[in-house]
Amino acid sequence: MVDEEKINALFPSFERELVGAMSEKADIKEFPAGQLMMKTGQNIRSTLLITRGLVKIFREDADGNEFFMYYLQPGQACALSMICATKHETSQIMARAMTDTESISIPLEYMDKWMTQYRSWYHFVLESYRARFEELLITVDHIAFRNMDERLLFYLEKQKETFKSNRLQLSNTEIASDLNSSREVISRLMKKLADRKLIRIDRNFVEILHLDL
Repeated sequence: MVDEEKINALFPSFERELVGAMSEKADIKEFPAGQLMMKTGQNIRSTLLITRGLVKIFREDADGNEFFMYYLQPGQACALSMICATKHETSQIMARAMTDTESISIPLEYMDKWMTQYRSWYHFVLESYRARFEELLITVDHIAFRNMDERLLFYLEKQKETFKSNRLQLSNTEIASDLNSSREVISRLMKKLADRKLIRIDRNFVEILHLDL
């Protein structure tokens, strides 16, 4: 059972009947910071709606290298997992809880049923597809058409917006992994930004002073 007030607070567009059905059929799942919530090749049996915390969505190659795609925050759902679920395919992505995370878990059978039964759920799923697709387009744009120093600036700005803080707990190794680069390249570029007084580096923290995008 899921508390209806929790659903209404984060998903105010959901109609009353949908909230009631979700409260009855869905469950709450909790994930500690650092835990993998989804793995490549995993069978998807439910859709997760984030109610608390922050989730990192990424791809992983055969060598274990990560490629950052986007974050999920409270009130959002992963469209890629929804697509895999509706097509009964295994997951093509990885999901990791960046902070202690809570989500509403909706069994696959109800996700399909509610698409035709509740207009608000239908629009929510479509909006999730659109929003995540736009984020992926932005990511692809920066990979295909920008050099690494521009990609780094964009990445730092997105991190600042996501965590709502100018002080970010980031290491050069983590940044390199997210940007599919080497630690040496990122270290060199970060030093240049620090020399230009755009950032300040303090061990595993980066303080953003001013970014000129």
